[in-house]
Amino acid sequence: MFKTLFSRPTKLSSTKASSVGSSHTRSIAKSCLPKTEVQQTVLKKIEADYQQAEAILGRQFPRPIVQFTLRGKSAGTAHLQLNKLRFNPVLLEENSTEFIEQVVPHEISHLLSYQLFGRVKPHGVEWQRIMHQVYNVPAHTTHQLNTQSVAGKQFEYYCACGPVQLSIKRHNKVLRNQTQYRCKNCSQVLAAKA
Repeated sequence: MFKTLFSRPTKLSSTKASSVGSSHTRSIAKSCLPKTEVQQTVLKKIEADYQQAEAILGRQFPRPIVQFTLRGKSAGTAHLQLNKLRFNPVLLEENSTEFIEQVVPHEISHLLSYQLFGRVKPHGVEWQRIMHQVYNVPAHTTHQLNTQSVAGKQFEYYCACGPVQLSIKRHNKVLRNQTQYRCKNCSQVLAAKA
């Protein structure tokens, strides 16, 4: 099953490929040390997930730099060329179980997909197969965590369907006449309350 998916040549350079097994890359690089117990749990989960991927895929992978510095509504992000993972510490603390079970393998799968296949669609077939076959996790493209505490200021706009909330970033783009937003349901241009 994995031969067809994972037997394609990788896009790692020869210098990266030769350093994969070194002790330096075996442990997770920590440029932003964990401050809480749940952050330490995330680091342990990352290492366990990498070991699982190595056992299933039959090769070693360099460990990423891990930071807990992400802000806003995003739970995590993978920086492919930097081999770095960034996580939202607020969403982690508020939703630790779901975060660890869903977000961590989601972001690791992005790094593994890049290391195995190079640039591919972010949530394409390669990423989906890693999610399913390596981690046995549903390949959801977005998280369902409660983001109320990190949502930021919202502005009410209207269409035929009723009120729609826009973020401050989108509101400011409307004010600067940089863009207009349309309702997903009725396709009417959203307008601020007069």
